[in-house]
Amino acid sequence: MADAPRVLLIRRRYLGDVVLLGSVLRNIRLHWPHARIDLLTERAYAGVTALHPDANAALSFPARWSEWPAFIRILRAARYSHVLDFDNTERTALVTRLTGAPVRATFNRELIVHRWPRLYRHTARVTNAFYDSHHITETYLALPAAIGVPVVTREVRLAPRESDLSAAARLTGGPRTADPGRPRRILLHPGTRSEFRRWPSENFASVCDRAQDQWDAQVFLVCGPGEEKFADAIRRAAKTHLVTLKPLATPGALAALAAQCDAFFCHDSGPMHVAAGVGTPVVALFGSQNATLWRPLGVRHTVLQTALPCACLGSAAPSPCTPNDSYRSHCVRKLSVEEVFRALSRALVTSAS
Repeated sequence: MADAPRVLLIRRRYLGDVVLLGSVLRNIRLHWPHARIDLLTERAYAGVTALHPDANAALSFPARWSEWPAFIRILRAARYSHVLDFDNTERTALVTRLTGAPVRATFNRELIVHRWPRLYRHTARVTNAFYDSHHITETYLALPAAIGVPVVTREVRLAPRESDLSAAARLTGGPRTADPGRPRRILLHPGTRSEFRRWPSENFASVCDRAQDQWDAQVFLVCGPGEEKFADAIRRAAKTHLVTLKPLATPGALAALAAQCDAFFCHDSGPMHVAAGVGTPVVALFGSQNATLWRPLGVRHTVLQTALPCACLGSAAPSPCTPNDSYRSHCVRKLSVEEVFRALSRALVTSAS
């Protein structure tokens, strides 16, 4: 339709953040069924757009200054009517204004500098107390609400392409079925953005060994680029056979693989949100980061976290451990193999029901 809104969502990074925009996309699509909805991200995360059934196309920020003139021409030619800037950096504020969209919105978060407010027409005010006490999607949804889009669902649903599902089925031995007699499949992705948040490799190996011994499960081990060393350490520590897969090239390949498995075992990470988005029960290991804010969405998932505030102080803390800094805290190491195995066992039961 010629008069349908043309909407651009700006979220530069990271994997989980772009995945969780699914709730925003769904509400916009329900409100404007014929709208064109595009996502603008950094190039590393543009592939997530193909997983969102309510998104039309992906745009990427230029990698070089020489690419900016052509990029701006593309933005102007798209004739966006609405732009939602989820970042509010100097660069995204300028890009928002350069689109020429009459409706331009961003956040005004307490304790965060509100950059170039005059370049926007609408603002979603978010207090620090609200931000810290609600899932990140609740903050995201405040932005479309600020331009009159009602919030009628909080669902984040990813839809892998058939070609990725077929490729994943070849890796796992066939698509997942409801046959109660088949071996259970566990996908282990031990990636994390901080070395301090890593659960010990020997602990991962112990849980995988027990799952294969007691559940006759098959464990598939996959990691992101640059994380092969840690995945190899888990494989070497395991006494049972782990199917080690090459780093997956796209978010779609990861989503398809997770959809073939009965449980997804991971740290707090972007892949955690991908697995939750395809409906696979997740067992996620958290350190001192805010689990209320970043937990996987849904009722079939388990977050394991030691008691907070973090007790890693003095001689009890691996060095260097910085209290009150979730990126430099070893709290996740306090989780025991026994409690993690119990949670993974419950997830396998959940997937079978």
